[in-house]
Amino acid sequence: MTLQIGQPAPDFSALNQHGNTLSLADFAGKKLVLYFYPKDDTPGCTAEACSLRDHYSRFLNEGYAILGVSPDNSAKHLKFIQKYDLPFDLLADTDQAVANAYGVWVEKSMYGRQYMGIARTTFLIDEKGILTDIISKVNTKAHAEQILEA
Repeated sequence: MTLQIGQPAPDFSALNQHGNTLSLADFAGKKLVLYFYPKDDTPGCTAEACSLRDHYSRFLNEGYAILGVSPDNSAKHLKFIQKYDLPFDLLADTDQAVANAYGVWVEKSMYGRQYMGIARTTFLIDEKGILTDIISKVNTKAHAEQILEA
């Protein structure tokens, strides 16, 4: 399944770093940056999260909430948030249900080994739950600028 701009964003429900359930409905009436990343505390994922952190006030001024999603569990997310002082929630998609709903749980290849993982992708969702942009070529070091220019 490939999502397209203009379609309703798939509903989701998953636990955040505190073990609280968050869903798409919690962001009704707000714009949402929903970004999928492979793993907490790795170089690319840290650069991406810190880029979003460093421009967080601009996102708030533009009316956006930010939500990150990876297969890591809530405890790992909490450590990642504390280590880098991240001001937004991270969802623990340990069963890949959210990633599958958004079509970003894919077969990958590294050093000739095939495995399943997250295709780093960001979805911008408007106040009505409609996809307004999909960024599949993420620049981890300048991801905030990428989104704000979209």
